[in-house]
Amino acid sequence: MAVKYLEEYKIFKLDTAHTSYCIGIADVEGFLGHIYYGKKVGDEDLNYLLRTCEPPFVPFRNNRDRTSFYDQFPFEYSGNGLGDYRESSIIVRTPEGGCGVLPLFESYEILEKKPKLQGLPATFDNDGKALVLHCGDPALGLKVDLIYGVFEEADAITRSVIVRNDGEKPLWLEKIYSVCMDMEDRGYEMLTLHGSWARERQMDFRSLGYGKQSVGSLRGETSHQEHPFLALLERGADRERDGGQDRGEVYGLQLVYSGNFLAQVEKTQMNTLRVVMGIHPEGFCWKLQPGESFTAPEAILTFSDQGLDGMTRSFHQVIRKHLIRGPYRNRKRPILINNWEATYFDFNTEKLLKIAECAAGLGIEMLVMDDGWFGHRNDDSSSLGDWKVNEEKLPGGLSALAEGVNRLGMKLGIWLEPEMISPDSELYRAHPDWAIRLPEREPALCRCQYVLDLSRREVRDYVFESVCAVLHSANIEYVKWDMNRQLSDLGSAELPADRAGELYHRYVLGVYELQERLLAEFPELLLENCSGGGARFDAGMLYYSPQIWCSDDTDAIERLKIQEGTALLYPLSAMGAHVSACPNHAVGRVTPFETRGFVALAGTFGYELDVTRLSEEERAQIPEQIRLYHRYNDLVREGEYYRIASYQRNHEYDCYMVVSRNRREALVTYVQVLNRPNYRSRVIRLKGLDPAKRYLVEGLKHLEGRRIGGDALMNAGLTIPGMWGDFRGMLIHMTAE
Repeated sequence: MAVKYLEEYKIFKLDTAHTSYCIGIADVEGFLGHIYYGKKVGDEDLNYLLRTCEPPFVPFRNNRDRTSFYDQFPFEYSGNGLGDYRESSIIVRTPEGGCGVLPLFESYEILEKKPKLQGLPATFDNDGKALVLHCGDPALGLKVDLIYGVFEEADAITRSVIVRNDGEKPLWLEKIYSVCMDMEDRGYEMLTLHGSWARERQMDFRSLGYGKQSVGSLRGETSHQEHPFLALLERGADRERDGGQDRGEVYGLQLVYSGNFLAQVEKTQMNTLRVVMGIHPEGFCWKLQPGESFTAPEAILTFSDQGLDGMTRSFHQVIRKHLIRGPYRNRKRPILINNWEATYFDFNTEKLLKIAECAAGLGIEMLVMDDGWFGHRNDDSSSLGDWKVNEEKLPGGLSALAEGVNRLGMKLGIWLEPEMISPDSELYRAHPDWAIRLPEREPALCRCQYVLDLSRREVRDYVFESVCAVLHSANIEYVKWDMNRQLSDLGSAELPADRAGELYHRYVLGVYELQERLLAEFPELLLENCSGGGARFDAGMLYYSPQIWCSDDTDAIERLKIQEGTALLYPLSAMGAHVSACPNHAVGRVTPFETRGFVALAGTFGYELDVTRLSEEERAQIPEQIRLYHRYNDLVREGEYYRIASYQRNHEYDCYMVVSRNRREALVTYVQVLNRPNYRSRVIRLKGLDPAKRYLVEGLKHLEGRRIGGDALMNAGLTIPGMWGDFRGMLIHMTAE
């Protein structure tokens, strides 16, 4: 059984294929303790790991040192204000102003499937059973349910929390994390992802010192700057110069949420670690009337003894099979061309159809019309919220454009930014109170726009009806849903003062509701989320869209680092990646067209340029790139990903590979970023192959037609010859006999 209660030992045990997670009940009061998470173990009595037989002992034996016990016990879910001075998992304020809370075990349920989370994205179809630990704080009349899902095959465990006010007075929830895990510090390092616009998800390794080390967002979204993820790595593992990632123990945690978050590790006086993750408590306060409940987002946990590679494959499997939904989950995506970097706001039907006609002749399958098709929007200073076609640009509206594109055998997609409102718009003039703002302040502009208050039902209904009207007006098969600014000036004209702290979270719930309604109305729609590039590339949004625009930086060399950090957590099928024109619009770099194609093949693949203005030499390469996409995309989309080398860490070259699940096929992508003078070929060792199979190598002239054993390819390696110049790439394809 994946979930069991070892009654003799009072231990709950969650087993996946290769890991075990153990929780114990200590003392008659029902203290829940985190015993163990790691490589799979038998059904043993591991309660000695709780150290309750050591001073200060459990309160049943030594009530005079209760606070010392609270401050050292490895709580499965930590309380607040009663003597545990480490980071609390929950804070609850009473009408009298008190903030003490301690959830204690009351009962449990073992379920066939974990329950759904109301209004929130969450994993589904867990292939193991689920566990619910019912806890409570009788002094508050508070119930706390700790929910665990088990994904045996993927070696992953999910955690979430639901609290309910069963008392007679209102309570204010001022903090609620989704996961708390106390563990021994074995000299771990911490890995997080940082960045900014155009350089998202850069890997950052750091040593753990005493005290708290964290990443988080207060921007109303998960953000370009930091990511709702952290990993703890066995010291010295995965840090060699070539970027190999298949050794050492790793704990990985990520949050299925798209708003403010905190992910934190605290090293304590006893050389233990407390790891927490959940909604950021700053600016958060949720009122719970008697009988009301609150559901915290889900967190996904995994343990790997095969380094970051093992963690990555676990996350990929859970997200690909148990989080992404809809008809495109396992389907090849259409190759699109987006007009943004081709025209920006300067386009009309004639110009778009010229691009589409040329693109169709080369094998491109969809035209996406980006920003500037509505209102009187000829730059970014107006018309957001006025989702009516500008017929000066598009005579006959979207239907005429769609008909012209469809006649060419192509699909049509469009860009929308439904969460925003421009001061210069009919919508703002009619409803200025619909913008998020503080009543005593002039709200701050960003990109000359405000944010709509999606906590309000009438605002959500307006957005939904406006978007539906657009999509019903023409044969539109794809939507790029953008969000180009963060939240600020947090105030809602509708929320009362004692609920003002609910706005951040209610906003995120509003986004989720809108996208859920949209997909119900248009079940065949291909939705791609975006937020100024990759500011909201998170597991929460992947529940609604099978792909997310990875970054507004489309430079192939910058994308190596961005896509490496993204692929650390998310399957390649989720990464929006395009070939763009050079000099690149973000950095001015000139990269060979062939290399741009190789890098974009690691994602959804498409084009971000004016194909009519390419040189004949570059245009002639597009059919070959499209042929490669159709040949390899099933493998890239469904295969297992392995990191061979990291340009971010070695500053010279990048290499990764994808292997089919039956290990009969593999594709290696190699990019020589900087050439080296007076060096011989470089040796790379492959991963994930079947050591007993022999593989036909394609793409290396000196090995063309050779069959080489999988054991030799992984242990002895391949030689990669140097290429003339910088920014050169190659694909190496292997098939087994």
